[in-house]
Amino acid sequence: MTYPYPYRILQWAALALVLRAHPCLAAADPMGQGALVLATRARGESRELCGDLDLDADVDVDLEELEAAERWLLPYHESEADPEDYLGWGFTSRYPHRVPAHGNHTSELLLLTVASHVSDGYRRFERSAHIYNVPMKVLGMGKEWNGGDMSRPGGGYKINLLKEELEKYKNDSNKIILFTDAFDVVILANADRIIKQFRNLDARIIFSAEGFCWPDESLASNYPTVARGKRFLNSGGFIGYAPELYQLVTAKDVLDTDDDQLYYTHMFLDPEIRKQLNIKLDHRSTIFQNLNGALADVELQLEADNSYIKNTAYATIPLIVHGNGPSKSVLNSLGNYIAKSWSLQDGCTSCEDNKLDLSQKKASQLPTVLIAIFIEQPTPFLEEFFEKIAKLDYPKNRLFLFIHNAVDYHSGVVEEFKEKYGKEYRSVKSIDSSDKMSGAEARELAMNYCVQKDCNAYLNVDAEAHLDNSNALRLLLENNKGVIAPMLTRPYKAWSNFWGALSTDGFYARSTDYMEIVNNERRGVWNVPYISGCYLVNATLLADKGSKVTYAFGTLDPDMAFCHNLREKGIFMFVSNLHDFGHLVNNENYDLTRKHPDFYTLLENRWDWEQRYIHEDYANVLDPQSTPLQPCPDVYWMPIVSPRFCQELIDIMENFGKWSDGSNKDERLAGGYENVPTRDIHMNQVGFDPQWLEFLKSYVKPLVERVFTGYNNDDPRLDGGYEAVPTRDIHMRQVGLDDLWDFFLEEYVQPLQQAIFIGYDDNPRSIMNFVVRYRPDEQPSLRPHHDSSTYTINIALNRPDIDYQGGGCNFIRYNCSVTKTRVGWLLMHPGRLTHLHEGLRVTNGTRYIMISFVDP
Repeated sequence: MTYPYPYRILQWAALALVLRAHPCLAAADPMGQGALVLATRARGESRELCGDLDLDADVDVDLEELEAAERWLLPYHESEADPEDYLGWGFTSRYPHRVPAHGNHTSELLLLTVASHVSDGYRRFERSAHIYNVPMKVLGMGKEWNGGDMSRPGGGYKINLLKEELEKYKNDSNKIILFTDAFDVVILANADRIIKQFRNLDARIIFSAEGFCWPDESLASNYPTVARGKRFLNSGGFIGYAPELYQLVTAKDVLDTDDDQLYYTHMFLDPEIRKQLNIKLDHRSTIFQNLNGALADVELQLEADNSYIKNTAYATIPLIVHGNGPSKSVLNSLGNYIAKSWSLQDGCTSCEDNKLDLSQKKASQLPTVLIAIFIEQPTPFLEEFFEKIAKLDYPKNRLFLFIHNAVDYHSGVVEEFKEKYGKEYRSVKSIDSSDKMSGAEARELAMNYCVQKDCNAYLNVDAEAHLDNSNALRLLLENNKGVIAPMLTRPYKAWSNFWGALSTDGFYARSTDYMEIVNNERRGVWNVPYISGCYLVNATLLADKGSKVTYAFGTLDPDMAFCHNLREKGIFMFVSNLHDFGHLVNNENYDLTRKHPDFYTLLENRWDWEQRYIHEDYANVLDPQSTPLQPCPDVYWMPIVSPRFCQELIDIMENFGKWSDGSNKDERLAGGYENVPTRDIHMNQVGFDPQWLEFLKSYVKPLVERVFTGYNNDDPRLDGGYEAVPTRDIHMRQVGLDDLWDFFLEEYVQPLQQAIFIGYDDNPRSIMNFVVRYRPDEQPSLRPHHDSSTYTINIALNRPDIDYQGGGCNFIRYNCSVTKTRVGWLLMHPGRLTHLHEGLRVTNGTRYIMISFVDP
């Protein structure tokens, strides 16, 4: 098994080559029939070659790709290998010239391993051998694994395969054989370094060592004692001269289901055999580093052009690392860097491995993808989510859609999306909340739907995962991974859709590089133990019963179960931050009982809130080169919120409906009296006060600083954290003189304070934030008055001459009126003393304005 494009292309090419020798060989492989048809047509060969096959089947193929794939396999074709080897594994190798199925090995060192199939771990192992130019041969590839369940004692099959292979070298006293596991091992040095270190240990056979006596703990006392280092044998890696190794593996008969480590343990513990074959253990990890039980000994070292591991307990640099037992996730993390995968100087050097280039593909040649959308809980900004799905730069006729909406509130948005875009997609399958289907069941159904539609890839997108980058799908496909997620974070937070490490109980733990990755200080494609929210799965993993992963495991939630099952099957999960893909919205505290609940999410989802509710020209006003409009002296007119903000705020107030009566009596205020009453609703009455205060700080304050010089400095020592006129200073409180200074002020300064003028210089603070409604039959106008504020902001929420006639604000001292207000723009003016003003009469309709009295 490998991935869609390399899999299909290389399979065609391999079968085309096989066809030359054994035309009907592929008949036993159902997936091979289309390739056989292709190969036959491409060469114009007789259809009589395999009479039982339907050679009229429709096969969509790019012949240039076929020819390129055949050239890729040329080293095999020119060798003496049996064509059947191609079907077994040859065409899945990324480095075919490095691991020939047959042939002589003339180099001094030969790396042997056993693997029955190509997995992610095998690909990593193979790449590391290639990177360091270590001659390698794989035993058992394409054959049934007979060594039992490797999570338990077993693996005698490896000894028997090795015995057969070593027969060729049993008389070659110069041949050094390095044997390691494949799926959880990484080579870290070239052959010369490995040979040199082996010879330095002055033995004929060296086994790796660990701190556990497994699988038979009762044998621990039989081991020779060691003054320093790991005491017990581990069979995941050993090296030795071929004749001695041959004697070792042929000393006794071994069943395929016997335990290989137990066999080697008994051989080592036999004093005569140990002496005769000069067997030693690598106690201090000079060659082999077993990670299980030794994680505290290992440190990742990052240099400008190289990354490697160091054993700090013994001051050694291991040449081979083995993620044995439960340490596989740690090996995966180290594997992101070691074997020349990532360095400080060059970044991710392994990220280009095996990538696809879709840029030159015709639309009809692009992979078909099922996009599975899951709305499992109330989620803000769903309209924008669907618009980003629709704007993905990918032909919609190559996309299937699957939508599971478990939230009745969101049905309207889902139906609107389907109505607007549904016909453009290859197909759309939708399951709504009335079906009462669980999230896990829906995800299983979506994967099965992908297989049913014969799609090439499956893209899971939860509603909180926003793909802001329209190229996201193409970029993920081009990585050509089995499972890969785009890195998504909550803006301005460290919360992301991946974990860098696991705790001992399988839950979240922060990896040492998590912050560097999540902050994009390190870019790459990272092997991680957990992903969620959005990820692309290669469809071959869904169609293959052996690799298919479910969303169920014990009591774990679907995402946790999915990732656990992937880890158990040895399928790597990658997360990419090579590009900026998008972000996560925060659906915590999302309250559907509110009118327009998205409106209330400023504190949780600032970035999305700004995109929807802040005026598109707001940023232009902050440009120092711009000149804010000033319709009256010291009255500034600036865009701040969008028309949608204005309409939704009106809706919220009208839905609440409890407008004040316009009299001076107002129980909402301290003292119960309003000097200049309006018919209004306060922000705290509709639960928007915390958000509005943040709005003042984040969006109004920059405008104030823009037009009122000196209003621009923060000081965390002050209440409100703001200092208008900063100096380099130390407060009395900081040196313990606060009480003494209070006494000084009371006794000596208070008599003089009437001669001192103190400015207003704190962060914007307002306890009066409200929406006013003017109507001819209620309160059409407002008498002249000063505001009880340092400055006032007045935001127009609807349209003059359309929603109402008349209205506006007249500044009496300056004989200046602002009448044609603009929706989403604010008037900002001083409150006390200088700007006596009145609300002009509304003659028809309803006028809404948002008022804040800001009093720093």
